Amino acid sequence: MPSVVMSDIEEVYEDLDADDVSLEEFREAVSAKVEQMGGLADEETAAMLIAHELTEGEVEGIADIEPGMEEAKFVAKVLSVGELRTFERDGDDDGQVVNIEVADETGRVRVALWDEDAAAAVEELDPGQVLRISGRPKEGYNGLEVSADRVEGDEDAEVDVEIGDAADIEGLTIGQSDVNLVGRVLDTDEIRTFSRDDGSEGRVANLTLGDETGRVRVTLWDDRADRAAELSPGVSVEVVDGYVRERDGSLELHVGDRGAVEEIDETVTYVPDTVDIDSVEIGQTVDIAGVVRSTDPKRTFDRDDGSEGQVRNVRLQDGSGDIRVALWGDKADKDIAPGDELLCADVEIQDGWQDDLEASAGWRSTVSLLDDGSTAATVDTDDGGNESSEQGLSAFAGDDDASDGDDGDEDGGGTDAEADADAATSAAGETQEFTGTVVQTGDPVMLDNGEEALTVATSEEVRLGQEVTVRGELRDDTLHAEELF
Repeated sequence: MPSVVMSDIEEVYEDLDADDVSLEEFREAVSAKVEQMGGLADEETAAMLIAHELTEGEVEGIADIEPGMEEAKFVAKVLSVGELRTFERDGDDDGQVVNIEVADETGRVRVALWDEDAAAAVEELDPGQVLRISGRPKEGYNGLEVSADRVEGDEDAEVDVEIGDAADIEGLTIGQSDVNLVGRVLDTDEIRTFSRDDGSEGRVANLTLGDETGRVRVTLWDDRADRAAELSPGVSVEVVDGYVRERDGSLELHVGDRGAVEEIDETVTYVPDTVDIDSVEIGQTVDIAGVVRSTDPKRTFDRDDGSEGQVRNVRLQDGSGDIRVALWGDKADKDIAPGDELLCADVEIQDGWQDDLEASAGWRSTVSLLDDGSTAATVDTDDGGNESSEQGLSAFAGDDDASDGDDGDEDGGGTDAEADADAATSAAGETQEFTGTVVQTGDPVMLDNGEEALTVATSEEVRLGQEVTVRGELRDDTLHAEELF
């Protein structure tokens, strides 16, 4: 039997592996291309040109789609079909549009279908169907979306994506929209205002949600910003119709006019992934949790731009050690008392007073109260070298001496021993020295050296912005000045 020799057109088509174009359609396109080029290309060259046109814009997955691409071609599964909307065009018939949410193994994206395709989608599309989509990616109102030029069903293609109504935090992906997410409120921020380019005023606020899979920052825009003031840490909520964007390398869930944040009667579990306090190093951004040993009064100061700032220090202890945490801005107003179990997430470890490490909780940090025993800190050994039977933060919750800062712990270990040593040093009258800029006058004075703010008790008169050096005894986190120059 003679061997079958494939033509040049068939060889190119075979390499193309185009399930949505038949060999006959490909032959017709090649013939048209040869005629179009007036004999400047033979059939093989024309076939390669057609193959390039068919494959141009193909992406490996939704995660590779970017705004500004001329065209993106991909296969995805339908998650949801929106409502058909009608709009007016200039000097033309009314148009129609419907948004569908599709996904593959790499992510999700919203696809806009227009006119006849939009009407057909409402009638014929159901969640679970697999589509071949070709369209132009752009940055839409709710994040990345694709304006479709061509949409076809593909019964043979398989996309390994589960259909569900709600997402979890771990599964959020850049560009995802129409997100429904259930979580526990960990932290809320104050409402801020800003001016838009058109002169109008915008409003924005943030809250932090957690679930069994992780934690995410939620940004609430304009009218939705009020929810940050209405919700309290610890309650469970559902975010409806949110969209995911990236900021400073982290994913955020945004909620605009189309979205909502509703309180729900459902228990959501969140267990923070924290590190031991004694393992932290300067320059790290980490999550720590423990029992509050002591709290300092809130202090205010004037910034260089004339605005007023505030900070409050608390001392946090887990089974491995303790650390001072500086709560900046509205975090200084949180109702935190000795004995509370506290999560401090995304805090920056800095060099603090007297070369001690300090955790700085700024605007990107999350500071929230936790339920008893909701973390798993390692407990120190007792005097005999045996491991304590108490586990987690509950090991400290009932320790009144540790909570209120008394020195009644008889085992002589851990941070209470350090506190005793500090007290003994102060009693011995050792002189400390601190140089900084005056950021608060009156009683007390506050100095800031760019890394640490320190309260100073002095009768000397100072002025804001003055750089001074103080010598004296450090007692109860206040430097009692003997000399000021």
